[in-house]
Amino acid sequence: MVFSSLTFLYLFFPLLLLSYYAFKSPLYRNWILIIASFIFYAWGEPVWVILLLSCAIVGYYFGILINKNKDHVKRKKWILAIGITINLSVLVFFKYIDFLIQNFNLLLHADLPYSGIGLPIGISFFTFQVISYLVDVYRGDVPSSTSKVNVLLYISLFPQLIAGPIVRYTDIQHQMENRSFSLSNFSQGINRFVIGLGKKVIFANTAGETAALFLDGNVTEVSVLGAWFGISLFAIQIYFDFSGYSDMAIGLGKMFGFTYPENFNYPYVSRSATEFWRRWNMSLGAFFRDYVYIPLGGNRKLPVRNLFIVWFLTGLWHGASWNFIIWGLYFGILIFIEKKFLLSLFSRLPVWFSHLYLTAAMLIGWVFFYYTDMKQGLLFIKSLFGLNSNVFVDVILSVQFNNNLIFFIAAIIACTPIPKWIFNKLIRVLPKKMQTKFSNDIAVPIFNFFILIISTTLLVGSTYNPFLYFRF
Repeated sequence: MVFSSLTFLYLFFPLLLLSYYAFKSPLYRNWILIIASFIFYAWGEPVWVILLLSCAIVGYYFGILINKNKDHVKRKKWILAIGITINLSVLVFFKYIDFLIQNFNLLLHADLPYSGIGLPIGISFFTFQVISYLVDVYRGDVPSSTSKVNVLLYISLFPQLIAGPIVRYTDIQHQMENRSFSLSNFSQGINRFVIGLGKKVIFANTAGETAALFLDGNVTEVSVLGAWFGISLFAIQIYFDFSGYSDMAIGLGKMFGFTYPENFNYPYVSRSATEFWRRWNMSLGAFFRDYVYIPLGGNRKLPVRNLFIVWFLTGLWHGASWNFIIWGLYFGILIFIEKKFLLSLFSRLPVWFSHLYLTAAMLIGWVFFYYTDMKQGLLFIKSLFGLNSNVFVDVILSVQFNNNLIFFIAAIIACTPIPKWIFNKLIRVLPKKMQTKFSNDIAVPIFNFFILIISTTLLVGSTYNPFLYFRF
């Protein structure tokens, strides 16, 4: 089940809200959320519920063991190592086993059969949450939970279960037992959810359908500007797809009394790859910083090695394919070069230059991300620069650009803080006493209503509704 589906919007979610708010007891509400989360997860692949439950059980019992042995340093380390190994083994087996077999066969000219095991949805997210919980207990950042219900809820909670953000136990530890209803928070949650829904259905889906016309055909025949237009549309699609999902997850969390960490902060306004990754998928970046980069030595010991290990793992986390690894290392190289001299150089140049650099670098990076077939990806990059003897402009580009010009401009503007700035400016025109009331009681509800109606209409009339990050 996905958030941007009619089943979720008009059946699952309303029934869950009614069931949840029918009880006042935090324990009953937690059980309702757990049951709902397992139904949500089992909707498409019921068999993997057992895997999700098993990971939660491992997290609970190993957390208890670590806490019991907190005064025995070596024993505590071994328990943590075993707990992490179990979770990483699960991740490797289900996500990377066929990738390892493929490369083993290529390297040794062997013929090992592929496993044919499907990828459990959201496995990269919930295994990382278990690992972060165990490490935090080991460090003493949080005590191990004595409540199986709390750990199960933390691992399985459906808003962030499928595609993040990666939530740490410390983020919601208090909220699992001490949540209070607030009409203001509930209203903010609705607004955040609807914004995410609009991002996904109106912007991401539209951009994705048009991008496929330029990216999925013969990449040597696409025009130069057509190639740039196509990959720009994919950049729009993946941003609105993933940030839209994060917005919906954060909004749903608010409606149930949870506060999730922000995951995006207008990454396309960045002026460097370094800044881009401080704004894109922030919960993943924080995970690798706190649980990989700093433990390896951070900036104190072998920082270059640590940097490239992190970016190798960042790429690998996104998918079991060499194109994702290359994509991760590509950004690692950019960040390394920026730290060496580019950032210093940009500080002496006009601001537009660094924006142009980041835009071009980011779009080329998305080529590596899009094409799992590296030959196709390299051919497409050649088309970007006219190296396939491809024409500069063709009829397909002219037609699609004219048909999508207004959408394209609107999407670019929506990637920036400009809409929020315009809204705040318009509100400030009103007398101060009216500003908050007009915003909360009139403007925002009307906006939410229209976005919901438009999104519902588009969902009814379209079968194209993927979530790109479900495969991770």
